[in-house]
Amino acid sequence: MKDIIINIKDVSYRYEKNLVLEKINLTIPKGAFLAIVGPNGSGKSTLLKLLLGLLKVQTGSIELFGKQLQNFKEWDKIGYVSQKANSFNSGFPATVFEVVLSGLTKKIGLFRFAKKQHREKVWNALESVGMLDFANRNIGELSGGQQQRVFIARALVSDPELIILDEPTVGVDAANVKQFYKMLEHLNQNLGITLMLVTHDVEAVSEKITHVACLNKYLHFHGNSHEYQQLSDVELSCFHGNVTTKN
Repeated sequence: MKDIIINIKDVSYRYEKNLVLEKINLTIPKGAFLAIVGPNGSGKSTLLKLLLGLLKVQTGSIELFGKQLQNFKEWDKIGYVSQKANSFNSGFPATVFEVVLSGLTKKIGLFRFAKKQHREKVWNALESVGMLDFANRNIGELSGGQQQRVFIARALVSDPELIILDEPTVGVDAANVKQFYKMLEHLNQNLGITLMLVTHDVEAVSEKITHVACLNKYLHFHGNSHEYQQLSDVELSCFHGNVTTKN
């Protein structure tokens, strides 16, 4: 099991009487690029909160890097990128460099100055997402797609082995979505980072991903991208409702 990054066993979760996840079993191997798809209210956000320890597991178990979630302490192995575009304050007075550097606050220490090795990590992270030339720009001056690249760099700066992305292209114009996913492919294939992507539009990233999970209260499908492409439109509509399906 040493090559399994995430191991979810028989996980169910309910909010009072509302059961939102039922008997979820899902394993994510090292090096995978997994897309999780499902309609609004399908339990995707709840599953992410459970993985990140923001909600307590009620039934079943979750292992991260071979350790039970309740015993897992190495959170710097996991980077998280949220739906920033819907909530980020574009007037926030910080440069791109400062935003990425904030991802090292735990390692540097509060109110301490960054050392040379910390600054080099920032440069490397920005270079990995193609934003090195924007280091001294104010974060609010960037487009939605550029801002998301910066927030991925912030997640990268602590050298994570897994990055979880929750609808990262919300607010990103269509012209930049393709380039954005190409950048994620680079992180996965060239840097060896395991990616877990929550999305409504799996087709936009279908050539980049290695695995797909269709979640709608139950885990209706989990397999590699080729197996997903063999599913009929009828099966897909039963799995995840009105999300974008194959042509």
